[in-house]
Amino acid sequence: MEQLWRQICPQIREAIGEDEFQVWVRPLRVDPFVSSRLVLVAPNKFFRDWVQEKYSSLIQEALQGIDNATNFKLVVSPQPPLPRSGRAVLPTTDAPAEARIYRTNLNIRHTFDNFVVGKYNQFSHAASQAVAHEPAQHYNPLFIYGGTGLGKTHLINAIGNHIVEHSGLTVYYVSSEVFTNELISAIRFKSLNEFREKYRYVDTLLVDDIQFIAGREAIQEEFFHTFNTLYESRRQIVMTSDMFPKEIPGLEDRLRSRFEWGLIADMSIPDDETKVAILQKKAEEEHIPLPKDVAFFLASHSGSNIRALEGYLVRLSAYASFTGRTFNLELAQDVLKDLVRVPLVSLDSVQKEVSDYFRVTIKGLCSPKKSQAIAWPRQVAMYLCRKLTNASLKEIGQAFGGKDHSTVVHAVNKIRSCLESGDSRSGEILTLDQRLTKQSSRG
Repeated sequence: MEQLWRQICPQIREAIGEDEFQVWVRPLRVDPFVSSRLVLVAPNKFFRDWVQEKYSSLIQEALQGIDNATNFKLVVSPQPPLPRSGRAVLPTTDAPAEARIYRTNLNIRHTFDNFVVGKYNQFSHAASQAVAHEPAQHYNPLFIYGGTGLGKTHLINAIGNHIVEHSGLTVYYVSSEVFTNELISAIRFKSLNEFREKYRYVDTLLVDDIQFIAGREAIQEEFFHTFNTLYESRRQIVMTSDMFPKEIPGLEDRLRSRFEWGLIADMSIPDDETKVAILQKKAEEEHIPLPKDVAFFLASHSGSNIRALEGYLVRLSAYASFTGRTFNLELAQDVLKDLVRVPLVSLDSVQKEVSDYFRVTIKGLCSPKKSQAIAWPRQVAMYLCRKLTNASLKEIGQAFGGKDHSTVVHAVNKIRSCLESGDSRSGEILTLDQRLTKQSSRG
């Protein structure tokens, strides 16, 4: 059965992609004591249920392609895997009594129940739930990244609220700005011991917008030791950022590598259907009667920022209430005419402009070819997509023939270096940038 599993894994990897394969399939283990069928052991119930729902038909189909008589079953591992360090969990009672008294700082309104799940955030949502169900067991640290207003803060608070409600473990949510200010205050008033006890004995540390500690040597030094203490004592760490770890400028390499130790989950741009669902959920919570045509108007003209989208809804409701006007599409178009916008620079428009400029085909840009005649235009196109659109690294990679996000990061960094060094080819990049920007402004 072990040999059979190894035979079908490449087929599964090809079907779902490397990222999903590494997270959801690679941890599965074949039960060596069952020979009549393929029994796959999952590390926990949540993991088992997710694989059963998303991949069971794919696994069965792959099996039938080799041995039509073989079925498979998913079971839960009898015990969680050991931490990477091999150390046992330190009891929270090891901390001084005063250090165990925490205000969680959590926003109790941000829960999994009121989080709208779509294709753009499905992976991040599943990873967050896995961490919330079994903190520090599988994905530590969890690093969630994506653009502004996509729901990262909601998810990280949902993790904390679930842990507090179901496990009784201590949780502390903090923004990197608050962490920085508290450290500065601790240094000023010579209370570093109290600061360290507060952060290093909590069971779950949730840090929002971690990218803002970059470039601050003393802050990074302190967070490095805080991270190590928590990780080695098997405490859960969750961080959010608007950038992939390798993209954060001024971040020390030792922190960058630690942020990549666990699971990295990205949140891309939501589609219009998901934005409509988010608006409807918000309207229901705020008791706002939301016409469908207004919801679709907002969804299709609001860009990717979910917070801004919800803000438009509240603004319209308030305006209708104060003026006595009917809450309808005409009102939305009138009140928000200077705020909502149609995204004018798309991935397709970048690819077309670059292909025309360099006289290569879009098919060539999306191919696996690595010749300089193709590789350079492709890297330029990826850089401009990252700069001028709201697409995530994953979405950009998919638009270029299913490239991995690391390929996009490499391309972006290479073009940035080219521009910073004044390379002779930087003129080509700036010309294309200006052309696309002008197209946007004319729209």
